Amino acid sequence: MDLGLAGRRALVTGASKGIGLACAKRLASEGCDVILVARTATELESAAATLRAAHNVGVVTRAADLADSANVDALARDFPDIDILVNNAGAIPGGTLDDIDEARWRAAWDLKVFGYTNMARRFYALMRARRRGVIVNIIGAAGESLDAAYIAGSTGNAALMAFTRALGGAAPADGLRVVGINPGPIQTERLETLMRGRAVAAHGDGERWREAFAGMPFGRAGDVDEIAALATFLASDLSGYTSGTIVTVDGGMANRRKAF
Repeated sequence: MDLGLAGRRALVTGASKGIGLACAKRLASEGCDVILVARTATELESAAATLRAAHNVGVVTRAADLADSANVDALARDFPDIDILVNNAGAIPGGTLDDIDEARWRAAWDLKVFGYTNMARRFYALMRARRRGVIVNIIGAAGESLDAAYIAGSTGNAALMAFTRALGGAAPADGLRVVGINPGPIQTERLETLMRGRAVAAHGDGERWREAFAGMPFGRAGDVDEIAALATFLASDLSGYTSGTIVTVDGGMANRRKAF
């Protein structure tokens, strides 16, 4: 399906691997020029080389820590004319209230929660001046399926859900759209690391990490391309009447009836 995105310019954060890289690949496959942003320059260059080899589009990289708002300001100065912003950078650590001290909590939120809001603030203003643009926030299903064992993440994701809905509700008046995606468990390096740790705790054997997938919908975790395909569709004009909406991609896990 041609989504009509050829010639548009997209900036993707957390774009060196996982969901971010998958989003960049999918947008490039639709003809978008892409700006890849992440913290590690070597990983970014590897990702860019892959995209350049596969697609005839412009690819620019920028190594930046988006926990520092000065870096957000620099991106807005250097790339003021993007059509699509995909906020994806940030991984909030798991743990209970006792596990996550103030310093870890603040550091995680500086990158994801404040990183998303700062990126949106700067690029929304630029998009509003042109009355054209879409912001896609990759958030996380823990914001709706709250978990005290992932309390910093659940709370942060819930805040970003509220932010996305509030800004997305107002955006059409400015000619813009803001949408979100809540991925459930997605097969990434981060998920594998998490599952290996749980397998060690449960079985004393990290190699048994795949056993946890048996209880998941369809017997597997989600795929990064499934998130990327949705993000690309939501960014396109075919989804032009969608704003303030968050789509959950978790195989139905959030709606499973739990036994007492």
